[in-house]
Amino acid sequence: MATITAADVNKLRQTTGAGMMDCKKALVEAEGDFDKAIQNLREKGQKVAANRSDRESSEGAAVSFINADKTKGAIITLNCETDFVGKNESFVALAKDLVEKAINFSSKEEFLASDFNGITVAEKLIEQTGVIGEKIEIGGFEILEGAFVGSYVHVNKIAALTAISAAVPNAEVLTKDVSMQVASMGADTLSYKDFDPAFVASELAARIAIIEKENEEAKRLGKTLKNVPKYISFSQLTEEVIKQAEEDAKAELKAEGKPEQIWDKIIPGKIQRFISDNTTLDQEKALLDQNFIKDDSKKVGDYVKDFNVEITGFKRAALG
Repeated sequence: MATITAADVNKLRQTTGAGMMDCKKALVEAEGDFDKAIQNLREKGQKVAANRSDRESSEGAAVSFINADKTKGAIITLNCETDFVGKNESFVALAKDLVEKAINFSSKEEFLASDFNGITVAEKLIEQTGVIGEKIEIGGFEILEGAFVGSYVHVNKIAALTAISAAVPNAEVLTKDVSMQVASMGADTLSYKDFDPAFVASELAARIAIIEKENEEAKRLGKTLKNVPKYISFSQLTEEVIKQAEEDAKAELKAEGKPEQIWDKIIPGKIQRFISDNTTLDQEKALLDQNFIKDDSKKVGDYVKDFNVEITGFKRAALG
């Protein structure tokens, strides 16, 4: 039997990422044959992967990578079963290695079939399943291109990318801030203007149904009832609707006995609150119409305008 040295074990560790004891055992079983030891570890990974295929892999690491000229970015989530593994330095390092390669592909399928040091990415994940003993897979996979692309990663749990129309001064600050917004709040589209009227109507009906059901239970328990919304998007707030809101505000001030000469100072604030209360869909799903998390006195769209650029795209990937 061939003598197995510490150098042999370290070489196998560097190649596979397996622990020292696992590498030594694999080399002993392979009688010192390096290639056979690698194959044994990969076969172990296949068995573990098959046995754990039905396990939930909602933990792991979310990571990002931006190319050198800041025109393309990638984010992935490398998923595993436990938070303990997800926080492991070698696991996070593997995720970072993978996302650097991911930026060269347009789909997760292409990426999984691509080369990773002599094997495919998919095979590497199976190998690491055997090494770590948990189900490992690529969850989120997003690519974004633009004149300038920036990113933000929140504690390796959520990653986001933002692309803007020009590489303006402080572009990195802007794209990081907006990516932070995307990571924190999520969004489906840029503006409420992108919503289909039928979608808005359907969302409103669904929300009314939920609130009415909740109010039935609240009424039975003697609790305060929730207001049933009439509108949920600025796309529904026509000139007539805003005008009626102003008339209602005036009637309210009159009923309260407020002097008419101060109405002009009070009504704008009431209209802003009316708009805020009746644009919940926009704030949830339209990025530019959300309140900016770093300054909720302005919308994200207002913050972006200060840089004289446009957001051309955004992506988000999260664990769980």
